[in-house]
Amino acid sequence: MQKKILWFGLAMVLAVGIRGYAQSVYQDSTFKRFYVGSSFLMLGNFAKVNNPEYVQLNVGYRITRKDVVSVEFKRSIYSWPIGIPFGPSFEAPGLNYPGHARILAPTIGYQRFWWKGIYTSVHALNAFEKYLNENKQKIGNGYTLYLNFHLGYQFRFFKNRFFFEPALGYSYWPVRTNVPESFKSVEEKWPNYFIQPGLHFGFNF
Repeated sequence: MQKKILWFGLAMVLAVGIRGYAQSVYQDSTFKRFYVGSSFLMLGNFAKVNNPEYVQLNVGYRITRKDVVSVEFKRSIYSWPIGIPFGPSFEAPGLNYPGHARILAPTIGYQRFWWKGIYTSVHALNAFEKYLNENKQKIGNGYTLYLNFHLGYQFRFFKNRFFFEPALGYSYWPVRTNVPESFKSVEEKWPNYFIQPGLHFGFNF
């Protein structure tokens, strides 16, 4: 009996929610369900030191006005431990790896809007890494799970066709496997988290 009541209640909630969602979509012509985008962090590819060769593509779907799911693809390289905070040590000579790592990272994300353009988001970034020494010879493969949290604001332009999302981000990697000893000895002095800006942009359709 309790299960029947639970299922009936769930069905009612879904019915009301879907009806309200449909009404809100059709009443506002500026609402767009899908988007594609990227990050202005790709401007770091103009750097002469520690060029990340960064590529990012985002594809998202708005379940409701407040709830958004996304799939992202990221590719980059890095030659310094990611945990080094901004400051004198960031990309300082002598603190780099004896080589570099290449990352391919499919990512899934969830974004929640709370009030106007204010949002929080969480992304699970699955980084498949290839480690190369200073002679660019492969010395191993690894995996890192990055959890990225953001607090930001979405600015919309041209009747909600385009958007820009500056944010404060916190990255934490609870899982990191098969790191070569030569890399591990360099990064073990640094934390497994990093605070950085988020600068996403995109096109709604």
